[in-house]
Order: sequence, then structure tokens, then C-alpha cells
Amino acid sequence: MSEVINYWPLLGILVIIVGFMLRLNAALVVLVAGIITGFLAAMPIDVILTKLGSGFLKTRTLSLIIILPLAIIGLLERNGLKEHAQNWVARIKSATAGRLLIVYLFIREVTAALGLTSLGGHPQMVRPLVVPMAEGAFMNRFQQLPQAVSNKLRAMSAATDNVGLFFGEDIFVAFGSIVLMQTFMKTTGGIDVDPLKIALWGIPTAIFAFLIHSMRLYRLDNQLNRMLPPNSQYRG
Repeated sequence: MSEVINYWPLLGILVIIVGFMLRLNAALVVLVAGIITGFLAAMPIDVILTKLGSGFLKTRTLSLIIILPLAIIGLLERNGLKEHAQNWVARIKSATAGRLLIVYLFIREVTAALGLTSLGGHPQMVRPLVVPMAEGAFMNRFQQLPQAVSNKLRAMSAATDNVGLFFGEDIFVAFGSIVLMQTFMKTTGGIDVDPLKIALWGIPTAIFAFLIHSMRLYRLDNQLNRMLPPNSQYRG
């Protein structure tokens, strides 16, 4: 006789989705979702509180890891980090937003492949450095920065970081995704694969991802040119 599986605890996931959609406090949403999941799993209240407490103790240094870099970045921005980045790019006459993002994509993917995933990221690299440099390269050519162009540059900068990290980290053999794939194939299909081989086969995928996204970035400059006002004297 097959064991009956209780799917009610999965409602905790729905609580998280709804809470994030309503933009409620993330910590409070996760806490409520954990308590609801515990009750639906018929766990005693003392067990629920014990698990929440032990989870907090295991990750109590996480807040410091997150807050400290943000404080440093905020201090640098207050002292002109964005302006210095834009002025530095302005000195490179051949620099364009697309070319700059291609270089960043290459650096991000290579460093992620070496396991250095924390060298990039949206809060510590994209927002304070990559976006201002891309905007500075555009303003160096067109002497203006419409809001639509700024939004496009921010989106492509964030996307470039995501692509570089996602496909680069799958080459690093000690990364969790490779261990997950190796475990999944072994437990579900009985296929025992060496994690090193999984990482090696991630190299062609990373190369094609770099080429495809680089082509998108190469076309970005023309797309931004077409987004300028029709009466702009700098419009190509």
C-alpha cells in the first residue's frame, strides 16, 4: 500500500509568492510561511520554533555579509563613485555601451568559472559601476541620456551580469549546481557521472552563451541610437 503524501505544506510556497508580489517585508513573509508550513505538516509548535531558531543561528552572520558591502558601496557612491566611473569611460573615445558590456560579460563569465562568483553582482558591481560606465559611454557619444535609454542600459547591464554568472558558474566543479545535477542523475536514473565531466561539458554551453549575448550587445548601440528623439542632432 502506497504512502499518502501530504501536499498541504506546499501552501507555504504560495504564501511566499503572494507576500513578495505584495512587496511585504521579506523576512516577515518567510517567517510566516515557515510557521504555516510547520502547522500544515502537523508539527508541534515547539518543534517549529526550534527549527526556526536553529536556522537563525546557522545564518546569523548572513546579515553582516549582506549589509557590510552595501554600506561600503553606499559610502563610495556618496563620495562620487558614479561620477568617477563616467569620467573614466569618457576618456576612452572608442568606448560604447555595447562594447563595454561585452568586456564585462567576458570578465564575469571567466571569474565565475573560476569560482569567484562574488566579484560581480547587481548591488556591488552593476549598479555602482557597470551602469554608470555604460551611461557615460553613451553620453560621450550623444551628449544626452533619455530616460528610455537609461532604462535599457540598466536592464542590459543586469542581464549581462546574470548571463555571465549563470553559465560561468556551471564550469566550476565545486559549485552546488553541478553537485545537484550529479546527485539527480544518480538517484533518479541510476547514472553515475563524474562531476568533473559535467563541468567540462558546461564549457561549450558557456562559450555559446557568450557569443549569443555578445551579438545582442553588439547590436545594442544601434538600438540605443534609434531610441533618441527624432529631432536630435546626434541621432545617426
